[in-house]
Amino acid sequence: MTTATKYDRRMYAIMNDRAAAPMYATATRRRAVIGAHVLLTAVGFAAWALTIFGDARWPLFAMLAVLPLWVVATGAINGATRGLLELRRRMLDERQLAERDRVHAVAHRITGLLLLLAAVGAGAAGWIGGVQVEGVVAPVLFAALTVHLLTPLWVAGLRIQDDPAED
Repeated sequence: MTTATKYDRRMYAIMNDRAAAPMYATATRRRAVIGAHVLLTAVGFAAWALTIFGDARWPLFAMLAVLPLWVVATGAINGATRGLLELRRRMLDERQLAERDRVHAVAHRITGLLLLLAAVGAGAAGWIGGVQVEGVVAPVLFAALTVHLLTPLWVAGLRIQDDPAED
């Protein structure tokens, strides 16, 4: 077994710091944080897409305004999962490794379904709706990549159980 590095120990301490625990102490609060994270991701993505694929520059400022809130929400989810997806394998026990594998499997199935729906939707938009599919390919692919990267975090946050109540 590989020994933990200074970086590993620091990340473990950050991910297991319970200072922000009231933010995600209950399943309802975790769902709210994940919902906010999904919403902030969608707003940030829309602002990015409007900046890149449109002529407007104001969405860039909206994206910059959303970013700090998104980072806090990401940190809250990582704190709730105690770094399940962020820590290296050597810092997790067998139960956590098994849970990480389950989270990735569920996220993979969700992402696969969303990719299928996006492909069918883009094809239908071009075939039935007369939409220039070439114009939507880049944003759809980037949205798919974004969802692919964040779905494990959302799934892990939704699967976490409440901490046992203290006596």
